[in-house]
Amino acid sequence: MTAPLHDARRGTPDTQQGMRRRNLSRVMHTVAAEGPLSRAAVATRIGLTRAAVSTLVDELIRAGLLDELGPERPGRTGRGRPGSALAVSGRGPAGIGAEVGVDHLAVCAVDLRGEVRARAVQWSDNRGRAPKPVTEELAALVDQVAGEAHKAGLRPAGLAVAVPGLVERGTGMVVRAPNLDWRDTDLAELLAGELPVTVDNEANFGALAELWLGDATPPDFVHVSAEIGIGAAVVVDGRLLRGTRGFAGELGHVPVRPEGPKCRCGGRGCLEQYAGVEAVLRAAGLGPGEGRVGLLADRAAEGDKDVRRALRGAGTALGIALTGAVNLLDPHTVVLGGALSRLAPWLLPALERELGSRTARLACGVAVSRLGPEGPLLGAAHSVVRAVLDDPAMVANGV
Repeated sequence: MTAPLHDARRGTPDTQQGMRRRNLSRVMHTVAAEGPLSRAAVATRIGLTRAAVSTLVDELIRAGLLDELGPERPGRTGRGRPGSALAVSGRGPAGIGAEVGVDHLAVCAVDLRGEVRARAVQWSDNRGRAPKPVTEELAALVDQVAGEAHKAGLRPAGLAVAVPGLVERGTGMVVRAPNLDWRDTDLAELLAGELPVTVDNEANFGALAELWLGDATPPDFVHVSAEIGIGAAVVVDGRLLRGTRGFAGELGHVPVRPEGPKCRCGGRGCLEQYAGVEAVLRAAGLGPGEGRVGLLADRAAEGDKDVRRALRGAGTALGIALTGAVNLLDPHTVVLGGALSRLAPWLLPALERELGSRTARLACGVAVSRLGPEGPLLGAAHSVVRAVLDDPAMVANGV
């Protein structure tokens, strides 16, 4: 099987140096996806000679990206003497992911094997707070996690930050985050330091996590997640659909009842007013607070009629909003993530009923993410890891 080519290498000049960078990436992706593997097995999978692969592997080992584990078990190579098994190093570059939530800050470090090696969470109400003190607290958590990563023999390769708002494509500028009350905030600049910083919408990172880490995730799906607000991201042919400015996926501000209550975005009757966690809590007669999603799930499981009615209403609103996306995009699956994943048993019947009645047929399946609320944070950290796998020459050359 040939290792896939990834976006970071597109446009690389087709020179000897460019081919070397692409082949280093192919080796890394192959070992990451299928390892441990011998050099001969890698050569077979990517269609290069054993000598060429051996040269590439030696470079990746010197850079601390691959480890040699010793001779493979008998039978792995099929014939001849056993090769030395290669695996992605658990000591080397790591991705630092961070999340700015309405009610929390979170940071984690993920190694090249995809394992979470350090993590920190701070619960706080960030609504209406100025960006600077929030980012200062986030930076302190990043330093804490990076320090733990260093102690484990890891070298942070970059920082990716998930935020609940519109992020201008390629700039790190948070144009608008209604639930934080932030506008035109250069988050990348506020967090600038030793690590390169990227910023993206939390729903985008959640969808990427689903694509990379989910169970048999199809190449075309709509990922919907909810905390205080509701976000969505669209993946088409295995690629994130960002839109011209990077603002695609604002499902939470699709009006489901045009004459409904006013939303923080300035509109009326937005989906968030009916299916966001705070809206469900209000409809169930419960107050906001930490751990309220768990409370909703527990009371629904116990048969609380008010909670179940509120969740049915949220499922109906979600179904109405998603009908437009399903009719327009024809995705294979709608994936429920974030808080929605835990509340799915009581949301799905109404949601699927609306989709079924508002389309010619139930045009796509509805699945529940196993990543749940961890999706955006994991997607952020893994985006840094993927960047290293896509262009390991940057690390090997100390770029």
